[in-house]
Amino acid sequence: MIVGGSKKEVIKNIQKNILDNELNKKVEINDAVLTPEESEKILKNFYKNRKNKVRFWFRNKRCYAYLRYIDLKIHKYIEIEGLENLKDIKDGAIITNNHFNPLDSMIVRKLIRKRYHKNMYIVSQETNLLLPGFLKYLVNNLNIIPLSKSTNYMIETFKPNLKKVLDKKNYVLIYPEEEMWFNYRKPRPCKRGAYHFASEMNVPIISCFTEMVDLNTPDNDEFNQVKYIIHVLKPIYPDSQKSVRSSSIEMAEKDYKQKVEAYEKIYNKKLDYSFSYDDIAGWR
Repeated sequence: MIVGGSKKEVIKNIQKNILDNELNKKVEINDAVLTPEESEKILKNFYKNRKNKVRFWFRNKRCYAYLRYIDLKIHKYIEIEGLENLKDIKDGAIITNNHFNPLDSMIVRKLIRKRYHKNMYIVSQETNLLLPGFLKYLVNNLNIIPLSKSTNYMIETFKPNLKKVLDKKNYVLIYPEEEMWFNYRKPRPCKRGAYHFASEMNVPIISCFTEMVDLNTPDNDEFNQVKYIIHVLKPIYPDSQKSVRSSSIEMAEKDYKQKVEAYEKIYNKKLDYSFSYDDIAGWR
């Protein structure tokens, strides 16, 4: 699942951010930087394009047909562990996972389709609506809920849309690490947003951590192919006896702790944030 060109500069940025103790900072190069006006225009176009329900339905179905084709191609590279931890979750939830690839949602999607036979929703930064090529078409026509730095947008549009999706017993993927670090194995601290929404809307967190196993087959000039094992950890529930803030802080801390424990068990090493090229799965 190598998307894009050379990752040498991205890995240098990962190394620099680790040295600067900036574990949630952007590392990708050439990502769009938007003014508030540009962001507002992009979001308006995103929702405008969905008003024609028939046209959007066809585009949406086309995109999911394409994803099913990709599923067939990468099926052998994805395994699922810990499905038993979902036995009590039947009515929708927010999913969290480490973020390491533009297509890593495919791994979580396989989990949700296997367990619940549903297509999940993904919370994505509005800059991703400008991805190049067919990725742009996918992001703009899948079940996406865009994020923005605009407070008005988050209150008036994002949160009502998220609540509507969760009220219909759907599943929503939110990356608490915020920024994608390409093929980075280690879990990074969880920002509070996903847990704030879970607490406010009284839904559980499906906590996941994806392990990456190097294979000996070249994928491109820089990477070998990688197998992915998504581990479903213990679900995390909001505490209705606490304020949304207190509950969400507790949930974020618990989720990060679970992901750290999973990492240490899987890779048989203590987590620290010194940099090693072995931290980048498949790199050679």
